[in-house]
Amino acid sequence: MKAVIQRVQSASVTVDGKKISSIGPGFLTLLGVAKGDTETQLQKLITKIIGLRVFPDAEGKMNLSLKDIGGEHLLVSQFTLLGDTSKGNRPSFISAESPSLAEPLYQKALELSQSLGVPTQGGIFGADMKIELLNDGPVTLILEV
Repeated sequence: MKAVIQRVQSASVTVDGKKISSIGPGFLTLLGVAKGDTETQLQKLITKIIGLRVFPDAEGKMNLSLKDIGGEHLLVSQFTLLGDTSKGNRPSFISAESPSLAEPLYQKALELSQSLGVPTQGGIFGADMKIELLNDGPVTLILEV
């Protein structure tokens, strides 16, 4: 499982020209589910994301978490994070989980984030999504479990 987390001032997802979700300050997380990933790994990952202390405190030091600032979470499924470009120029996605197994984990990720007390929105699994964001910092982290 791989996640790219971006600290944002705002972010939104549009599908077929219609904005389906948007957040203010918080995290945009792109989530890639690999073959064999488990709910236990997902819990560990989402808990880690929510606890990341990358928001500035009163002195400007990265010391506050998403919950500390009352931030929001936009969580988007992105199988291309599992792309392997080690051979040639066309990525192989053989390590990405099948949609029938990845989608339930993605839905569980949304539930877990919300259950940890963070207002959470998502994209549409498998859809062609357009994502707009105003990166803050920029602060971008990659987590793998």
